[in-house]
Amino acid sequence: MTDTLRHRGPDSEGFHLDDFVALGVRRLSIIDRETGDQPISNESGTVWGALNGEIYNFRALRAQLEGRGHRFRTRSDTEVLVHAYEEYGEACVSHFEGMFACVVWDAPRRLLFLARDRMGEKPLYYAAGPDAFVFGSELRAILAHPAVPRELSPEGLAAYLAFEYVPDPQSMIAGVAKLPPGHTLSVSPGDPPRIKQYWDISFAPDDSVHESEWCARVLGQLETSVRQRLVADVPVGIFLSGGLDSSAVVALAARAGGGAVQTFSLGFEEPSYDERAFARAVAQHCGTDHHEITFTPADGRRLLDEVGDLLDEPLVDGSFLPTYALSRFARRSITVALSGDGGDELFCGYPTFLAERGARWLERWPRWLVTATSRAVERLPSSPRYGSVDFLLKQFFRGLPHDPALRTQLLLGGLTAPERARLVSPWLAPHCARADRDDTLARALTGVIGLGPLERAIYQHCKFYLAGQNLATVDRASMASGLEVRAPFLDHNLVELAGRVPSALKVRGLTTKYILKRALHGVLPPAILERRKQGFGVPIGLWLRGPLRPVLEERLSPERVAHVGLFDPAATGRLVAEHLGGRHDHRKILWALLMFDAWRERYLPGLRWS
Repeated sequence: MTDTLRHRGPDSEGFHLDDFVALGVRRLSIIDRETGDQPISNESGTVWGALNGEIYNFRALRAQLEGRGHRFRTRSDTEVLVHAYEEYGEACVSHFEGMFACVVWDAPRRLLFLARDRMGEKPLYYAAGPDAFVFGSELRAILAHPAVPRELSPEGLAAYLAFEYVPDPQSMIAGVAKLPPGHTLSVSPGDPPRIKQYWDISFAPDDSVHESEWCARVLGQLETSVRQRLVADVPVGIFLSGGLDSSAVVALAARAGGGAVQTFSLGFEEPSYDERAFARAVAQHCGTDHHEITFTPADGRRLLDEVGDLLDEPLVDGSFLPTYALSRFARRSITVALSGDGGDELFCGYPTFLAERGARWLERWPRWLVTATSRAVERLPSSPRYGSVDFLLKQFFRGLPHDPALRTQLLLGGLTAPERARLVSPWLAPHCARADRDDTLARALTGVIGLGPLERAIYQHCKFYLAGQNLATVDRASMASGLEVRAPFLDHNLVELAGRVPSALKVRGLTTKYILKRALHGVLPPAILERRKQGFGVPIGLWLRGPLRPVLEERLSPERVAHVGLFDPAATGRLVAEHLGGRHDHRKILWALLMFDAWRERYLPGLRWS
């Protein structure tokens, strides 16, 4: 099992075995490189722990624990995990500030305790079988255990088509689950697992605080978060896109001192997708040691042959391959990279946060006028440019007939139930019919029913799009290169602070991230503060019609699709033909099918369904 995770921990491995448990760890040495190997125990060897990730406040916790009589042998944050468990029991996770998936084995109680960080930065899979409880950081580690069969989860595949990833607690393998963010799991021999939520995103808007004070609080907490994440015994750098969030991290890291900050950017040959000019402007403004690379169609073609090995579960996010290339490039110089992930979700940076307001406005239109406008939009020619108006309008009107939660999800990605029904084979169709995305969304959003539309949208973005897709993409792509990525915006103190900022200060008129932009006045150049939002877009649609066309036609040929038996050959053939002919832009579903096919070949080779 640990051999499958060598990419996540290239520096060392360690084991602890007794009559009931076997713990195995691959380590990427970040803190206490000399004495911090894992697993690590307490003084008596009765409690053992292992940690994937970082506990940023470990030094303060260590001082507290030493004051209570605990004795430490190392300078590592993992040893803090063990002694914090001794002191606080399962409530220890509430004392941690960090990103982590961790395990503690309490030998006297025969209790295995697992926990995952609040926002879902680090993954944790498990399989609770009749003969063994198996857990690990990736599916490949779980599947290395003989008690876990390699069986596709049809419900997991249906969810993948609906969300463009498999949302927790599901996975793509039958019998394997993901522990949700902010949850713990306890299990003893012979007993079923007990899962408990210890933290959740909360909202308590405070209108009594003046705008200028909110600016000071947001900036101050972000500065603290950045400083915490710069602590390491290895070189640290920053991923810089030139967008607001990564630029803010760079500027605040430069303020923290300690020498020139190393920054890393990736661009494309297609001008509308290339942000490097903005990244260079920020790097020059902050005086960083800047590095950049270009991701070409040839790079994409080459990495498509490797993507099955790189992916843990299939992900539709087109930024996965460029992020992997950037991580591999940065790993030559650094071991830890900071990123701007989370800023758009917490402070409403995506166009989706404006879409709900537009949808409510259109509800006042006569139905015939909405229908006529929708048909006119559907006939708009497809533009190859990033964020083209036709693409955004088509996505908006496609989601318009649905309730707000499903409308938001369709804007973020995924297929409607009728679209899934037309795509899948007769074998898979019943499973898709039973996998109700509306129920998944409704269950997850139960706790925010009484909140305003913007708070509900933030919660949905964080729980699904951020935790399920963005953070998974960054974790798998970076850890495949042995690079750790830390996200200052996801510090839970900043998340809780953002939950107290009134909605009117997050979106004002058509200005998204209003309070964050105000807070960063004087920190970043006006050109960065005022530029249009641009995500990490990848010109997949263009490439599938050009240099990646042979791969598309080979992997989704009717003969191959029919042989595997999961999708309808006529339906996939129509999607390919319409995209290649320029009649429709099917880049997202075609990329979803390509990523799944690459994953299936690697994880379920030779299996057929009919």
